[in-house]
Amino acid sequence: MDLGLTGKVALVAGASQGMGRAIAEGFAREGAKVSMCARGSEALETAAEEIRKSTGGEVLATPADMSSYDDIRNYVDRSVEAFGRVDVIVNNAGGPPFGTFDALSEDDWMAAYNLSLMGTVRLTREAVPHMKKVGAGRIINITSYGVKEPIAGLILSNTFRTGVVGWARTLSRELGPDNILVNTVLPGRIDTDRHHSLNVARAKRMNLPLEQVQQQSREEIPVKRFGQSEEVANLVVFLGSDRASYITGTAILIDGGLVRTLM
Repeated sequence: MDLGLTGKVALVAGASQGMGRAIAEGFAREGAKVSMCARGSEALETAAEEIRKSTGGEVLATPADMSSYDDIRNYVDRSVEAFGRVDVIVNNAGGPPFGTFDALSEDDWMAAYNLSLMGTVRLTREAVPHMKKVGAGRIINITSYGVKEPIAGLILSNTFRTGVVGWARTLSRELGPDNILVNTVLPGRIDTDRHHSLNVARAKRMNLPLEQVQQQSREEIPVKRFGQSEEVANLVVFLGSDRASYITGTAILIDGGLVRTLM
């Protein structure tokens, strides 16, 4: 299936590792020009070079902190300077830290707000004018299955990532007439460093061996395994493509059947 991505420009945030890296590589394999950003410049450039070698694609790497508006502006400006347009953005950033309500400070709340909610709003704000210039666009937000079924100990993530879903649903109606489509992907338990760190925290909280917690976590998933970053990337690349031309305003689970909610 030709996804119609050849020559398009995709901006992927949080792309030095895990799902973000897999998404960047997925777009490059489909012929898109890819602009990656992440906080750690060394890991980011390593990932970019690996993607260049494996796909032969054009890949730009720009260090940027998604909680910094100046960094976001610079990232978009550099992307447009290098590639001349923006067709797709993937709003993705590391999740807020583990913590219960009583343990979190005002600074913790504001940091999570800036990263998980405002980072998404700001990157989108900077990218949309460029999408309007080319007459179309795709905005894809990576959040968590926690917006459907809140996860214990992740009150910051549950709060601000749910806010992203409400914002995205509203924005999809505003940008629909411009052929700019807005969708949100809700990964379940994907085998990433972030997921491993959450299992470590859960094991410590429950005073159980890590291996036991991981096994219990797998057993709760109907397909009996953790997802892979590449599986999330497959969905995101499709949503960013011409083939997803009538999908907008949605929040799509990719969780192996874990979440039990009907809607």
